[in-house]
Amino acid sequence: MSIAPQETDRSAGTPDGRALSPAVVVLSGVVGGISATVGTLLAVAGLTGHAAGAWVSPEALSPGLVGAAMAGVAPALFTVGRARVWEEVRCLVLPLAIVLVGLFTVTLLNAGTLQAVRGGPLFLALFSLGWVATLGVLALAAVGCLAAQYRRRPGGAGTEARRPAVPLPAWSKPPLAVLGSGWLGIGAGLLFFPAFWGALLPWTVNRADAQGLGVWALALGVGVLGSLVEDDLARIRPALGAVPAVALALAVVLAVRSSAVDWTSGPGAALATLVAGLLVTGVSGRWLLARAARRAEDGAPGEDG
Repeated sequence: MSIAPQETDRSAGTPDGRALSPAVVVLSGVVGGISATVGTLLAVAGLTGHAAGAWVSPEALSPGLVGAAMAGVAPALFTVGRARVWEEVRCLVLPLAIVLVGLFTVTLLNAGTLQAVRGGPLFLALFSLGWVATLGVLALAAVGCLAAQYRRRPGGAGTEARRPAVPLPAWSKPPLAVLGSGWLGIGAGLLFFPAFWGALLPWTVNRADAQGLGVWALALGVGVLGSLVEDDLARIRPALGAVPAVALALAVVLAVRSSAVDWTSGPGAALATLVAGLLVTGVSGRWLLARAARRAEDGAPGEDG
């Protein structure tokens, strides 16, 4: 008598964690395409001195930075589908959910400054309406995708071997904690106390600008601090792809629009340090991961850091 092979439960986890939900992969791809298109549009407009955001801004730099962050993170979002488990992408997807829900909330709270409400040019008025509708759908989808993801059972049902971890070097953890706390603190301040913290920014912003930038800063802080929680370079590979790209995109916009920034002020120096920290973090993390992969191929023992 033969025994039929037991069907694999695709909703079960693997030795490395929860199986990645297809909904998360689809959401990441859709947001990646939209971010690449809209982010590039906002960034290019900002570079040329045009404030082309969904809401009226006193300075082109703020919507340009939001666009730069969107365009910078887009390529990493397309790599989410290559991950085997949720734990390999949560450092990227959780901040993504914060951005989607946060920007939608900020847009609603500042609805009176939307281009469509303030009577801006026809293109920008239509763009602002599309921004609200698209963000609303994506924010709702992000919440639903996360709910579907966490309904999947964690670990233990997979048959493949557990992937070896690549721990963060001990020397990297204090700088990462400082960098993540810096972005998180600034983001929370701009988001929840825009009148006070917005006045500290080294260029002119309104309430909507301050809160929109705060959402992105908060998400960056969560992502950086999340890497400390994971303590595994292989698990945060997608996030490592996003961090240097976002930093470079922000740096380009800041460099081209440098005349709008008071670089001699304390906040100006702090901003330059935080952006440089993102770039160094991403580049060094990818280098350490590549070195670990070479050591594994050569059969050399890893270092404890």
